[in-house]
Amino acid sequence: MKEIERKFLVTGDFSKEIIRSERFVQGYICSQPGGKTVRVRLAGEKGFLTIKGPSDDKGLSRFEFEKEITRAEAEELFQLCEPGAIEKVRHWVKEGDHTWEVDVFQGANEGLILAELELQTEDEAFALPAWIGREVTGDRRYYNSMLSQYPYTRWQENV
Repeated sequence: MKEIERKFLVTGDFSKEIIRSERFVQGYICSQPGGKTVRVRLAGEKGFLTIKGPSDDKGLSRFEFEKEITRAEAEELFQLCEPGAIEKVRHWVKEGDHTWEVDVFQGANEGLILAELELQTEDEAFALPAWIGREVTGDRRYYNSMLSQYPYTRWQENV
């Protein structure tokens, strides 16, 4: 399945618009900068195994395969993960016809808040909420697999 998404920094208050929230912990069994990744995630009581292909030149789309697994299977697979787990709370925020996924990072990425919007086509129109900041689609520093290796709190300068 092809995943098409745009990614933005969050600069304003979106809290009044949250329709649902869930804590995620994820690790990478395999990650190549800008390339293929194999991820294991715990989302509440559910586990997921996700394989992603390399992004296109714009960083806008890539192949994604995701399979739900049990919590126990996910916990076992965490033993195979590279160092640097990602911890975040994902908030879903409805805006017009779209639902934004807003990730508030914790741990080594504390202070970073990203909003992602999954699209059906690369040229699909959407409205930018007032709390959206600069677009970072295609900026590999903001890929979760990169944040697991080079956490936001260790960046020389905040972007």
